[in-house]
Amino acid sequence: MDHKNNIVDYIKRSVNITDEEATQFSEAFREVKIKKRQFIVQPNFVVKHRNYVVEGAFRAYVVDDNGQDSTIAFAIEDWWITDYNSYILQKPATMFVVALEDSVILEMPYEKELALKAANHKFETFFRIRAERTAAFMQQRIISNLTQTAEERYENFISKYPQIVQRVPQYALASYLGMTTEFLSRIRNKKAKK
Repeated sequence: MDHKNNIVDYIKRSVNITDEEATQFSEAFREVKIKKRQFIVQPNFVVKHRNYVVEGAFRAYVVDDNGQDSTIAFAIEDWWITDYNSYILQKPATMFVVALEDSVILEMPYEKELALKAANHKFETFFRIRAERTAAFMQQRIISNLTQTAEERYENFISKYPQIVQRVPQYALASYLGMTTEFLSRIRNKKAKK
């Protein structure tokens, strides 16, 4: 099954493109099947692709010198995931990105993205909009981590992303929210008793 219509529908939500431009955009992607627990990004390797999730779920995380991991991002259908610092700057990655389920992605090579942006301002506009939304989201996340209690962060997450809560391991969700797995269990138990 060709999933390239998914990416065409996605870009059309941000910019108006012709059928010819839609074909040009979708042809820059390659469909890849990813097995559960397979890594698509690993530290010390330069990231060569931007990844759009067609089916499945992913987790991006870092590991500190003590072996403690922290979840940076999740991605499910209709979301993007990679180590953006590595991808944009073409320098070695610092994150892992792993499939939490058997998945299908559309990957776009860095060089093809540059070529698309150079060829058509609509594509440049699309990627600028994506970057702006990502920057706004990251700022909101930083502010919530600094100003909200653990319970508030959990409540906000489950109200915004109920479809993710059921699909990711509890330890990954806890580390994303900046708490221990045990503390997340206590929050969930308290909520269940209400």
